[in-house]
This record gives sequence, structure tokens and C-alpha cells, in this order.
Amino acid sequence: MPGTSANSAVTRSTLSRQIADALRDEVLAGRLRPGQEFTVKQIAEQYGVSATPVREALVDLCAQGLLDADQHRGYRVHGFTLADYRDMAEARMLVVDGLFRRHALRAAAPPPEPDPHIGVVLVSIRRRAEAAARAARTGDLDVLIGYDLRYWHELARLVARNDHLAAFLHRLRVQSWAFSVPHLRAARDLSGGLWGGHVELVDAVTRGDAEAAAGVVRDHHAHCLAWADRLEAGARPTG
Repeated sequence: MPGTSANSAVTRSTLSRQIADALRDEVLAGRLRPGQEFTVKQIAEQYGVSATPVREALVDLCAQGLLDADQHRGYRVHGFTLADYRDMAEARMLVVDGLFRRHALRAAAPPPEPDPHIGVVLVSIRRRAEAAARAARTGDLDVLIGYDLRYWHELARLVARNDHLAAFLHRLRVQSWAFSVPHLRAARDLSGGLWGGHVELVDAVTRGDAEAAAGVVRDHHAHCLAWADRLEAGARPTG
């Protein structure tokens, strides 16, 4: 039947994405911990699907840096180090700073006809910003991660106007959360200790205030590095 093969490929691809998303969420929730091992067969049985979409999903997660493949033992959740986290923060800061500088140049020479779509996108981003900021204040890590990832991805796409750059930044943010989650879940109280400047940043972008936006981004970077320093200090032996 014409189209049957194509439809089957689309269905398998969709299923593969769903499995990849589900496993990524397991990593970000801390239920799949660094170093944990599993096989294609185990995941296929867990989700009640065939091995092919599972294998595709696991290969995708390896490409995202969340899993490591072992030819003889299957797959393992990648364990990011504190040095990795600092490198991620630096890479993100360099790219985001450059994006906002370029965005400022565009804002200084706006097009003759403003794009009404941008306003709609900014409203959507601000809603995510408000939800992320609330979750940060209350220490609700599960809610924060979901909104934070969507917020930064949408904001990067808007400011960069380049899906490749936005995808790169999204991958860095997912990896940063993958490292952070086990440590944050071990903390007794997260309220007030999580970065929540999402609203200030999107408001600065909405106003076209590049200096204020850069200031919020620098604050976020400083927060990440200060947290890494506290984490390292806590891991050092005393006495």
C-alpha cells in the first residue's frame, strides 16, 4: 500500500522521541542517576515497545550527552563533573552574552514594520518566566526545571533567530540540570536558593534594554559559579 512504509517510519520516529523525552525526564528528576546502567531490552520491556524505537531513543540521548554507550554492557547515565558544570556555565555565558549584544544592535535599527508575532512570543515566554520564578522561590524543583528549560529555549530562539544556536544552548542547559539535580535534591531546603531572575530578563528584552538584559545574564552566571564553589567547598574534607 502506498505510504505505508513512510507512515511506519513517522510512527516509529514519534515513539522514539517520546521514549527519549521520558528517559530525559527521568534523568532530570533524579530517578535515573549518574552511572546507572540498563539495556535496550530492559527499556523496551519497561515501556512495552519494540527494541527499534528504544535503540533510536538511546542513541539520541547519547548524542545529547546524557548517556554513554558500552558495547558489551548497554547504556549508562553519564556522570558530569563539577569541572564540566563550570565549563558549561562559561560556554553558555559566552554565547548568551554574544546573542544579547547582537540583539541590541538589531533593536537599535528596528525594521520599518514591527513583527506582531514577536509580541505574542514574548507574552508566552513571560508566562513561563513567572511560573519558573514562582517555583524557584518555593523550591519546587520539578516545576522549575520544566518551565526553565522551555523558557530559555524559547527566549534563545527569539533573540538568536537561529535554531542551531538555540538547540546548542538547550543541550547545555539540560546537561547542567542533569549535573545539578542529584546535588539539589540532597539539599534540605531549596526555597530562596534557586536562581529566579526569569521575569527580569524577559522584561528587559521586551523593553529592548540590552544593558539590563546583560546584567541579569551576568547575575545568573555569577549565581551558577557561586553555587559550584559552595558545592566544592562542601565536598572538601575539613579539619
